[in-house]
Amino acid sequence: MGDRDDPADGWFPESVAAGYDDPGGANSLEVVTPAVDVLEELADGPVLEFAVGTGRIAAPLAARGVRVSGIELSRAMAARIASKPGGDAVAVTIGDMTSARVAGEFSLIFLVFNTIANVTTQDAQVAVFRNAAAHLRPGGLFLVEVGLPDLRRLPPGQDTVPFAVALDHEGAGYVGFDQYDVVTQEFTSNHLTVSPDGTGRFRRIPFRYAWPAELDLMARIAGMRPKYRWADWDRSELTAGSTKHVSVWEKR
Repeated sequence: MGDRDDPADGWFPESVAAGYDDPGGANSLEVVTPAVDVLEELADGPVLEFAVGTGRIAAPLAARGVRVSGIELSRAMAARIASKPGGDAVAVTIGDMTSARVAGEFSLIFLVFNTIANVTTQDAQVAVFRNAAAHLRPGGLFLVEVGLPDLRRLPPGQDTVPFAVALDHEGAGYVGFDQYDVVTQEFTSNHLTVSPDGTGRFRRIPFRYAWPAELDLMARIAGMRPKYRWADWDRSELTAGSTKHVSVWEKR
């Protein structure tokens, strides 16, 4: 961690938040716009984002006139929301999405970009679903976007899957790999960056994966039922070759 990092910000302190909005990747319009399109269509009243982060999705959604609130554990991440177009309209509560409460009822709650997997126990993931249900009005929707574990690439005896090897125009190198424990469903995402001068940085983040069927059971425990499941924000069909899913449950 950097000198300015606050341990209370968890895995997303100032040293991470400072580069979280860098152009490209998950911040590109090609990624953000389809997600905001779907969320705007599903919203039928106020919405709440769990793990709102720096407002990557919440701010552009608010800029379209949707009333958006958010829960975020990291103050360093949340501090960047207001500077974005629409971000000053996003009401943010600092807290843990397993238990933090926001006043009012919501038509839609969403949790995107694999963040359900940042919750590293099954009990805590169930608590996220229960907390979502507690905030939803009857008939309200809970949406989760999360990657599917890349276990099909694991031969017997291997626990590691590389997902990125890159070298930029300045000579900086990056290697990313996931390491799985198929017994506990825990895994770590590992990021190694080496600068042209040879100095390096290693970051390791814990996760827990859950299959769609397990998430459906969590939803049932929380009083919700499946409504939609897609392979991506384009609402394409989920198949055996899909690498992620966008799932929506309805509060009964």
